Amino acid sequence: ADSSDDDVELPTIRHQPEGLEQLLARTKFTKMELQSLYRGFKNECPSGLVDEETFTLIYSRFFPQGDASSYAHFLFDAFDADHNGALCFQDFAMGLSVLLRGTEQQKLKWTFDLYDVNKDGYITKEVTLGDTGGLVGWGHPDRNLPAPCVPQDMLEIMKSIYAMMGCCSEPTLGARAPAQHVELFFQKMDRDRDGVVTFEEFLATCQE
Repeated sequence: ADSSDDDVELPTIRHQPEGLEQLLARTKFTKMELQSLYRGFKNECPSGLVDEETFTLIYSRFFPQGDASSYAHFLFDAFDADHNGALCFQDFAMGLSVLLRGTEQQKLKWTFDLYDVNKDGYITKEVTLGDTGGLVGWGHPDRNLPAPCVPQDMLEIMKSIYAMMGCCSEPTLGARAPAQHVELFFQKMDRDRDGVVTFEEFLATCQE
């Protein structure tokens, strides 16, 4: 009997969302829009919290032709503002507010943060490890980072996008396509040619 009581009690544990008034002040949604978003969120996530696995399953429904798991990881990290490993309705609503209703600069900052995978304030591309483990073609401001910390923000993002698109890519792209895309990105964005893209460079190029 005790175990059955426990089974009944566990599902009643719910994450309590931030008050409607606070979300109205912190987002650019109306009261009706927030209520509608919340109903949809609760329908998918009755507990009020979404872990990365659940987020990936939901997001992957939109890209059945490819593997969206890697890109979903980066997207989840971008929405998870406090980096606690779970999305609550506040995280979801505030991220969506920036993407849909934010200023141009706010949207670009959100996108930059998505590309800045290791959150060091720079978008980096893949670097090559020499035979001895030394860093070759190192462009990161902290040149003394050990080999396991090699940043490769942009290449990982591009690989995840191409994997997500899968067979929808026309024409079919080769294995080198993500790296070529990264090179084009850096040719355009890396204005001082130091091997990394700052938010200032990213913003200036996008606003041209």
